Amino acid sequence: MSDLDQLTQSLARNLKRWRAERGLTLDALAARAGVSRGMIIQIEQARTNPSVGTTVKLADALGVSITTLLDYEQGPQVRVVPPDQAVRMWSTSTGSFTTLLVGTEKRGPLELWAWELMPGDRSESDAHPDGTIELLHVTAGDLTLLVDGAAHTVPAGSSATFEANVPHGYRNDGAEKVVMTMAVSIPPVR
Repeated sequence: MSDLDQLTQSLARNLKRWRAERGLTLDALAARAGVSRGMIIQIEQARTNPSVGTTVKLADALGVSITTLLDYEQGPQVRVVPPDQAVRMWSTSTGSFTTLLVGTEKRGPLELWAWELMPGDRSESDAHPDGTIELLHVTAGDLTLLVDGAAHTVPAGSSATFEANVPHGYRNDGAEKVVMTMAVSIPPVR
């Protein structure tokens, strides 16, 4: 079974499980996430591999991290994630990518990401739930951080944080690859 097949099966199993645990019908989850009922059915039947944006919307609507939506195995207090088990979530033909390194559900979802953005590439995100915070540290290149329509330059060696309850994105306007690490803290569902 390929990595993509494993990811599709895991997402199907976990989406069904979390939707049932939250007591949400297909229609209720569709309305809450802004994702069509048909798309949710396809995902739950492992007939499609949704975009990162769709996966984020579903995770946000369920109040869980992407880590939990993709892999629900609860282990011991310490969990080591080998590089080959980190989840590649987004990539471009030019070599840009994001990788979900590790995450947890304790006291609200918390995710740690590795990013590489090639010159000219960008990634945009819809607003996350109120209380969601993103922190990032750029180790190479100059990142253009877009938050609610405003651009902010974050050069190598610098860090930034922002409330991610507004549309936001990441862009590489330079000639050098941008490398960064990002943490996302999502408030627990009440």
